[in-house]
Amino acid sequence: MAKARNSQDGPLAPLWVRRPEALHLVAYAVAALAFTGQIVAVILRGSDGPTALSVLLAGGGVALSWWRPWAGLVVASAASFAVTAVGHDPLSVWMMAVLVLFSVTLRGKQPLVGTGIVAAFFLGAFMTVGGFRGGAIVGAAALFSAIAGGATGTALRIHREHWRTLEERAESAIATREIEATRRVTEERLRIARDLHDVIGHQVAMLSMHLGTAEIGLPEDAEPSRQALVSARSSARTVVVETQRILALLRLGDDISDDEALRPTPALSGLEGLVASFESIGLDVRPSIDIPAGFVEPSVGVTVYRVVQEALTNAYRHGEGAATVDVRERDGRICVTVENRVGHSRHGSGSASGSGSGSGLGLVGMRERVESSSGRLTIDSDDGRFRVHAEFSPLGAAV
Repeated sequence: MAKARNSQDGPLAPLWVRRPEALHLVAYAVAALAFTGQIVAVILRGSDGPTALSVLLAGGGVALSWWRPWAGLVVASAASFAVTAVGHDPLSVWMMAVLVLFSVTLRGKQPLVGTGIVAAFFLGAFMTVGGFRGGAIVGAAALFSAIAGGATGTALRIHREHWRTLEERAESAIATREIEATRRVTEERLRIARDLHDVIGHQVAMLSMHLGTAEIGLPEDAEPSRQALVSARSSARTVVVETQRILALLRLGDDISDDEALRPTPALSGLEGLVASFESIGLDVRPSIDIPAGFVEPSVGVTVYRVVQEALTNAYRHGEGAATVDVRERDGRICVTVENRVGHSRHGSGSASGSGSGSGLGLVGMRERVESSSGRLTIDSDDGRFRVHAEFSPLGAAV
């Protein structure tokens, strides 16, 4: 059974279950009508002062019970003594006391205690100052009206709690079902990741080995074939790196959004846009990017992009002032340096040496990514400066 309003698969809970205050308002509205009718009757009949005071006492008990349930119930019930003592019919006062009892038990108060208080006052007034006026029928009516008020309020409260229990069970069942579905998806994702790692990784490694053997066995004048084999080995390296990226996405699962997972693979050509995105959120970036066209393999370009992205994310979250970005070729290698001044975290998450990251991998993930491309990463924090430096071969990891 689903939640009363939020699900269309189960029955709709009654209005008084969804809005329990409605029953209280109805009970007090009826009590107010009974009080008003009795006051009008007192005026029309020209009753004396004690009669009017006894009716006002009952009305005061009803009003008091809105804030002080037990005190109001006692006052409204005790008014039956006053009305009976002046010789008038206590029916309207009984009705007001029963409605107060209904509201009190509906709020979760002790039903036996409340019913006992009302019944005791009703029967006490009937048997003492009332002198058993009206006989056994009136006495039985007084007793059973008290029991009916307490029992009705208690029954409705139990029914409402039953609905709430069913709703909680439905919510728990739905949550358990979603957790189980997520667990199975995660298991399948990890199984795919293991298969990719075991099968594709092995096959690409074997392919690279055979390509290397073929390259060694070529005659010296077969330069076009040698270049083709070099290109094939480079493509094999790219396959390995991209497979590692796919494995990382599979293992991250729901930690990344669908938009992020489907976004095109970043490259060196996207560094300017990356810098601009950080500048748009208030980070002062001073870039210096100088890489010859076609100098870097695509897989290495992805790693360079991610290193700069991670370092700028840390600079934005934990640094202050300007962040310098330097990406250039030096002695046949790619050198990436991002530096900024250490400051207080913008998000209260600690110093710059923490593992904050835009992708969720942090500095640990940055180091793993660099090492997977046969690069070297150093992270320094001296003299109030935080510096990330990475060096790569433009061909990336050897396969």
